Amino acid sequence: MSDNRVAIAKLSRVDKAAILLLSLGSTDAAQVLRHMGPKEVQRVGVAMAQMGNVHREQVEQVMSEFVDIVGDQTSLGVGSDDYVRKMLTQALGEDKANGLIDRILLGGNTSGLDSLKWMEPRAVADVIRYEHPQIQAIVVAYLDPDQAGEVLGNFDHKVRLDIILRVSSLNTVQPAALKELNQILEKQFSGNSNAARTNLGGIKRAADIMNFLDSSIEGQLMDSIREVDEDLSGQIEDLMFVFNNLSDVDDRGIQALLREVSSDVLVLALKGSDEGVKEKIFKNMSKRAAELLRDDLEAKGPVRVSDVETAQKEILTIARRMAEAGEIVLGGKGGEEMI
Repeated sequence: MSDNRVAIAKLSRVDKAAILLLSLGSTDAAQVLRHMGPKEVQRVGVAMAQMGNVHREQVEQVMSEFVDIVGDQTSLGVGSDDYVRKMLTQALGEDKANGLIDRILLGGNTSGLDSLKWMEPRAVADVIRYEHPQIQAIVVAYLDPDQAGEVLGNFDHKVRLDIILRVSSLNTVQPAALKELNQILEKQFSGNSNAARTNLGGIKRAADIMNFLDSSIEGQLMDSIREVDEDLSGQIEDLMFVFNNLSDVDDRGIQALLREVSSDVLVLALKGSDEGVKEKIFKNMSKRAAELLRDDLEAKGPVRVSDVETAQKEILTIARRMAEAGEIVLGGKGGEEMI
């Protein structure tokens, strides 16, 4: 096997997507990226920027593989307009990047609210910091849960509590109010769509956002919600999916998840898990792999709780992404009954 064939075998799916897009003209690449969300564009943009010399043989192999699996879809990662712009400029050069970015970001399909999804969480928090709490709740409910969780992390506890309570009770927004909010935001951001999305928020949305908060913030916030409304806190907890709920995922789902998780992250995450999760993981590995994992766990010395929580959240993020793509079904608290 040539060095190039070895290299292509080690490329991630994101790297292969980057090579594919780098091989296209800006017009065709823009048409592809227009069908992707901010997260996906960010991940591909970073991969494009980090791509070194790509040999012709590698490009041919990526193209060949693309033809073989065309129709498959890949879920990718988190982004902001400025960062994507910088990465694409580095990857393609200023002239090509400008044309591509204009087609992606200024293509006419981005509402004022959608524009916020391209911003860093801290910047979103700054945009809505002095808005009415109900406006803040609408914006947080509209964002993807992981971004919403990071946005909440930029507020103090009292504001976080108020927003999450409002998100929990939020079900619909009048089209006129949503249109007005879009118009206000569109004065600051590019885009001119009049999207009339009115179904926002709810207890499930609040639970999804809570899943992405840092554990210390999540615990403090849940305690405060319980003080205000014990029944609501119970409903939110029932809909949350935490690391120990992985023991309720079916074997096929666990096996698929393990293929996406590095061994180092898995060892660190399991240091803080209960025996049920550990046994679930062990039984879905080969005997040899399970033995090696047990040895690694025993050999691993004391670790910081924050490191364990970070590793667990990384695995949960992968699990939720796979669930959204229909690759696995999450059980436990956030699971849906099967018939």
